[in-house]
Amino acid sequence: MIKLMFCLRRRPDLTREEFLAHWHGPHAAIGMAGASAIGATRYVQNHTLLHPLNEDLRKSRGAPEPFDGVVELWFDSLDDVGATFTDADARRAIAALVADEPAFIDLENSPIFVTEEHEMWNHPA
Repeated sequence: MIKLMFCLRRRPDLTREEFLAHWHGPHAAIGMAGASAIGATRYVQNHTLLHPLNEDLRKSRGAPEPFDGVVELWFDSLDDVGATFTDADARRAIAALVADEPAFIDLENSPIFVTEEHEMWNHPA
């Protein structure tokens, strides 16, 4: 499984609530409208929790401030990710998402990259 990961920091002029409302609302709607063209098999928004545990985890490692959230776009192959740059319909769908990103994302501080999943364990709950 190949995943395109996008670690999001909100624009500094937005509250957390404003950021999440835009990401979960209008931006997600743009993504869903172009979902079939993009070719991802799954789209996940991971919203960082406001919980003391996150601050404890950060301090225990001397880590930087957490991201406001992380996007996961799941693809079957790198070729499928690459098609988002070459297929005309996929390019239009991605262009709509990219055009909306500056409305709520601090792009200069939000890394984006592809990964390959390597499951190490999967225990039933």
